[in-house]
Amino acid sequence: MNAFTFSAAYIAFFSVVGPPKVLLAFGGLAQVHDDRQLRNIALVSSGAAVLVGLVTGITAPWLLNVFHISTPALQLAGGFIFFIYAVGLVLGLHLGSDTAHQDAPDLVSGVRELLMPYIVSPLAMTAVLIEAAGRDSFTWRSTVVGAYVAVIALDLVCVLLLTRILRRTHHAMIELLGRLLGLLLAAVGVDLILDGLYDLGVPGIEVRH
Repeated sequence: MNAFTFSAAYIAFFSVVGPPKVLLAFGGLAQVHDDRQLRNIALVSSGAAVLVGLVTGITAPWLLNVFHISTPALQLAGGFIFFIYAVGLVLGLHLGSDTAHQDAPDLVSGVRELLMPYIVSPLAMTAVLIEAAGRDSFTWRSTVVGAYVAVIALDLVCVLLLTRILRRTHHAMIELLGRLLGLLLAAVGVDLILDGLYDLGVPGIEVRH
């Protein structure tokens, strides 16, 4: 792997699915799951995230070709989905989850609640597809997947190390941080939408990075 390109890909994935965002999702689960359950959820969900990222990254060019998806269309779709999810966080609505406050939470309910923000994160999957399809090279796709897996591994380590702290964090604090993060993520979603419109050549759209 080329060290520079691996570092660039790693930073990109860290920004969209790194510990600052993932820990908050696990923080909500920690309020209703014990330490053992939370560790099992972290292991299973991280394994699933790695599997999804591996398959998506290696097959990215074929996936985009089979479904006739352009990069701008992918950016728009990922941006819209993530924007809707982020707005749900701001409003205190846990979209895609009806298990957050079960009387008897289990492994399946915990993993299901992590589907959108972690296992199949719209931003992360959009980034994997775009980055992996950016060059017609298996070596490059392996680099992208390797960087993604490295970030997921870091997420897992952080969750395992901070499990007790997450469980002791007050629910009100988790809710407050969730709404604040939702506002920031909504802006990220809008930025991704603007990127897609800019790549489509929509007049009047100027994207700054």
